[in-house]
Amino acid sequence: MSKHDESRRAFLVGAVAGAAAGAGAVATAAIVSDQQAQTTPETGVDPLAHGARQGAFLNAADAETVAALAERIMPGAPGKPGATDAGVLNYIDLALAGAYTDLQEFYRHGLAALETHCRMTYSETFAKLTPAQQDETIAALEAGKAESFAWPTPRAFFDTLRAHTMEGMFADPVYGGNKDFSGWALVGFPGVQLIYTPAELESRQAFTRSPVAGLQSKARTRST
Repeated sequence: MSKHDESRRAFLVGAVAGAAAGAGAVATAAIVSDQQAQTTPETGVDPLAHGARQGAFLNAADAETVAALAERIMPGAPGKPGATDAGVLNYIDLALAGAYTDLQEFYRHGLAALETHCRMTYSETFAKLTPAQQDETIAALEAGKAESFAWPTPRAFFDTLRAHTMEGMFADPVYGGNKDFSGWALVGFPGVQLIYTPAELESRQAFTRSPVAGLQSKARTRST
């Protein structure tokens, strides 16, 4: 992973960890929420993992783009899960078929405009670009300089994808992301615990017990 990827991960993880420290562990998922098949040789990411072949809302092509975008926003590294590992694509797809149905047209238009921009600039789809080209594209979205966008604006589209990526990384696994509590492990969030011992309540050391897996077994996944 490049130094640019490392710094991006450190910033995003630090922001979530800081929110948890300031507001209390129980509120972490809500804080993040409010901020709301084949491996390519360029990225090494399997964009059609986690049941992406037949999504709840996204088709295969859009799922590939969303997966690639999320992975560049929150890249994985050895021993450090990223968006693909955490099932962010699954979370976003399920959300668009449920709580975020009002954003379906927003995503359709934004993804179409993104692919138009990438084909005009690089003669290729976003998912097939090199990591450097993907970062250049993301920088153009942030700066509002992707002329293929009308509605949504490029910045609004990127901000929404980034917020949803963070939700998929750190929200409760019952919503389809944060696979195997990977996001919570990154920030040291203990998740659901049925009971704390007197020693744990009095300790000033970092809490290290894993979250209870009760909700994990009920996490929703996309159709395959």
